[in-house]
Amino acid sequence: PRHKCGNQKSCPENYFAFKIISGAANVVGPSICFEDLVLMSSVKNNIGRGLNIALVNGTTGQLLKTDAFDMYSG
Repeated sequence: PRHKCGNQKSCPENYFAFKIISGAANVVGPSICFEDLVLMSSVKNNIGRGLNIALVNGTTGQLLKTDAFDMYSG
């Protein structure tokens, strides 16, 4: 069976499913999946060099904001 975000197991009831992939240098970009919805990826063109963060409401699961913080340039 297929599980949310391509995980190996389903999450227990009242838990959110998520998967974070860090990427590989500038060859494969990072991605963040939450409840089977890709929040950030190179396809969505909303990732950047450094830390990529998605802020999600912990009660509703609603995406509030995404951003990238370039740790190299300061």
